[in-house]
Amino acid sequence: MNYKILKRFFDILFAFLLIIFLSPLFLIISILIKISSKGSIIYIQKRIEKKNTSFSCFKFRTMHPQSKYLLKKILVKNKDFKNQFSETRKIVNDPRITRFGKFLRFSSLDELPQIFNVLIGDMSFIGPRPIVKSEIKKYGKEFGKVFSIKPGISGLWQVSGRNNLSYDKRVELDINYSENINFLLDIKIFIKTIVVILFPFGKGAL
Repeated sequence: MNYKILKRFFDILFAFLLIIFLSPLFLIISILIKISSKGSIIYIQKRIEKKNTSFSCFKFRTMHPQSKYLLKKILVKNKDFKNQFSETRKIVNDPRITRFGKFLRFSSLDELPQIFNVLIGDMSFIGPRPIVKSEIKKYGKEFGKVFSIKPGISGLWQVSGRNNLSYDKRVELDINYSENINFLLDIKIFIKTIVVILFPFGKGAL
């Protein structure tokens, strides 16, 4: 059997079981987000999937409702933040993140709603990083190769240092995965993902 077909089967089965098992946790997190800050519970962002098509990627909201406006102010006022965001698409100690949002990101619980993305077929549990449209150019001629497969909730980037890595290194890891995708590699990444979730200190979780 083609491994990609088998991979999809396990994605559906595992996603369905996790949604049932984790439903109490989904409810608790949703309540705490509502209590801790104004705004929606789920944050939806357009991400790129196979063959340069986009999909709505789900996450628990971790930022203040006015995060887009705050980002513009931050990048204008702080050159270091601007350079950092340009290089990695992230900001260390990002002031836009809520107090509870910091915990969600540190524990990776903010990504739980992506299980629904897996169930409906937008994503896989293991794969390249789901990127936004402006990041396509970072992949150059390798974009088609990397995104010939579905993006993943976890992947080589997430278990290899995450935010501590340069963007070029992230692209390199995504290319590496797309060229070597196989069952044993996915199992290895899955086990490392569990380790990173249980022991997030020093893994670049924020």
